Amino acid sequence: MTPPLAWCRAPVALLLALPLLAGCVSQRAYETEPVLVDSPQGPVLCQLYTDRIVMWDRAIQRPATMTEGEADAVCLAEGQRRANPA
Repeated sequence: MTPPLAWCRAPVALLLALPLLAGCVSQRAYETEPVLVDSPQGPVLCQLYTDRIVMWDRAIQRPATMTEGEADAVCLAEGQRRANPA
């Protein structure tokens, strides 16, 4: 007889290992020079990464009237724009 929840051991082990593996990748190796992006609320200073790792793009400085999430969205959009030029 199969022990209860035996089917989930491998996925659980993988989920537990992911943070350890993610810690092995240094984001600094992929950083570009910070980029100043104009937004309707004011300038946002963005830390962009390579055009293949847009999901890491984030704001490092933002206007006081802007939330962190809004500023990060501005930077993510800029990273995507640069990764997919028209």
